Amino acid sequence: MRIGELGRRTGVNAHQLRYYEAQGLLEADRGANGYREYGEDAVLRVKQIRHLLGAGLSTEDIAYLLPCAIGEDPKLLGCPELLAAMRSRLRRLDDQMDRLAQSRDALADYIDAAERMGSESYPPFDGADLEPVPA
Repeated sequence: MRIGELGRRTGVNAHQLRYYEAQGLLEADRGANGYREYGEDAVLRVKQIRHLLGAGLSTEDIAYLLPCAIGEDPKLLGCPELLAAMRSRLRRLDDQMDRLAQSRDALADYIDAAERMGSESYPPFDGADLEPVPA
C-alpha cells in the first residue's frame, strides 16, 4: 500500500509516517515509480508506535522496544534490556514530574503572596510614568 492508504488506515498523516521511517521505526520499499510501498504489517507497526509514543517514550526508546512488541496495544516481552530501558524512562518522567511539582508550588506561593499584599502595596504602580515591560 502507498503512504496515503497507510495514513487513512492508521489516522497518521504522511509527514509523521515519513518521520517514523527516518527514525528507523517503519520500513518501506520503493516501487519502480519511486513511491513508498508498505506491507500489510505496517498498519500494526504504526499502531504500536502510536501507543508507545502515547506512553511518553521517545522514538529512540521505541526503536529499541519494537522488536519486543506483540500486538496492537502492544504487549512487550520482558527481557532484561527492555525492562532496564523502560525503568530508565520512568525515572526520567518521575524526575520531570518532581521538577514540575516544585515549579507549580513555587508559582502558587508567589500568587498567594501577591494576593495577600494587594495592589495598593506596589509603589511603582502609583501612577508613575513607566514604560511597559514586554511579556
